[in-house]
Amino acid sequence: MRKRALISGITGQDGSYLAEFLLAQGYRVFGIVRRSSSEKVDRIQHIRQQLTLVQGDLHDQSSLLSCMAEAQPDEVYNLAAQSFVPTSWNQPILTGDITALGVTRMLESLRAVRPAAKFYQASSSEMFGQVRTTPQNEETPFYPRSPYGVSKVYGHFITVNYRESYNLFAVSGILFNHESPRRGLEFVTRKITHAAAAIKLGQQKELRLGNIEARRDWGFAGDYVQAMWKMLQRDTPEDYVIATGVQHAVAEVAAVAFQHLGLRWQDYVRIDEQLKRPAEVDSLVGDARKAADRLGWKPTVSFEQLITMMVDEDIQRLTP
Repeated sequence: MRKRALISGITGQDGSYLAEFLLAQGYRVFGIVRRSSSEKVDRIQHIRQQLTLVQGDLHDQSSLLSCMAEAQPDEVYNLAAQSFVPTSWNQPILTGDITALGVTRMLESLRAVRPAAKFYQASSSEMFGQVRTTPQNEETPFYPRSPYGVSKVYGHFITVNYRESYNLFAVSGILFNHESPRRGLEFVTRKITHAAAAIKLGQQKELRLGNIEARRDWGFAGDYVQAMWKMLQRDTPEDYVIATGVQHAVAEVAAVAFQHLGLRWQDYVRIDEQLKRPAEVDSLVGDARKAADRLGWKPTVSFEQLITMMVDEDIQRLTP
């Protein structure tokens, strides 16, 4: 019998890579999509015919129960969220409803329809926020600095609570920043690589950024979705930090991206104070030794490889 997986957020960066990976493992893959006048399935268009898309919404409990009943999954991956940190200050209630309460609705649906299925929750390094220890591991206390981070902490602990209250196989992956050519243009890495490509091609004159000194631990999304899967293949449900263990400043992303195209980033980048966050997270770097020891997981794509891969893809997309 083919294993069955249900993915919320299948049309996003992580959802598309995870769907590809699970198909390659022989799974039948179901994806939850919101009803809209036009399907936004660009990232999964190349595998669209191999997927079964079901209509559901993290706002709506009854739709999630229907999705669970139709898919009858062995594994559920909850990747859907309002995931852009700056937007969470402008839309904090929406962010809380989807990114926090949406997890509870997914868990309730699982508990009602498929309590034996394994559940993965997408937690985030943004939960660490104003960090208490460096590097951050599974024992590091959370101190979120945005409505997004706060919502993710709720999602994380409600997953722990359902695991302990109802004996569900429910785990959280605390993933540090992970990028790819499929990253949305609003995220700083893709904003930089896209702008570098556009400037090289004469389609843009400058790039405006906020805090270029913020430091993050950046990996490749294609590597990180394999860690999600590995967590659900274990006999015991546990939470894991997934990270490279190396951090870089936003300015370094710009340096690698522009240098790859033979440009000096300082000639094109302008600092815009309005792009800075109300409460900044200055530095995040993860300790993924537990994942290496118990899951056998480690990243395969370096920071430089990741940024140049994204630049090359943006050059290809923007070339007339």
